[in-house]
Amino acid sequence: MELTPVLIVLTVFGAIVAIIVGPSWLKTREKREMQQTIRHAIDKGQELPAELIDAMTKDVQKSLPSRTRDIRKGIIWLATGIGIAAFSLVSDFGGSDWDGNNFDSGMLGLACFPAVIGLAFIALSFFNKNKD
Repeated sequence: MELTPVLIVLTVFGAIVAIIVGPSWLKTREKREMQQTIRHAIDKGQELPAELIDAMTKDVQKSLPSRTRDIRKGIIWLATGIGIAAFSLVSDFGGSDWDGNNFDSGMLGLACFPAVIGLAFIALSFFNKNKD
């Protein structure tokens, strides 16, 4: 029995896991080390500089929702839904052959999900008070 196919599969899935898990693990480790350093400084009675506090809150401020991010996400999701719907109309997955009657395709229903998510993001952008 050769191990080559098994090694190929393990290598491919291992690379995918490393690409996904690696950066988040490194970021978590960096945050943990930063918190330990700050904890030691506070225990010794040192004051924290304003630059350090700004650097720590930068990620929190960056992840806050804003109008422009909501509009951007909404347009991307809406365009994805429109693209899937257009593909459904011009393809023959619906069972018809270019007779203009491809409206019974299941892909049109599938296209509704990203389109509605996009419309929801666009609607949320009008209610969001945070501007960039």
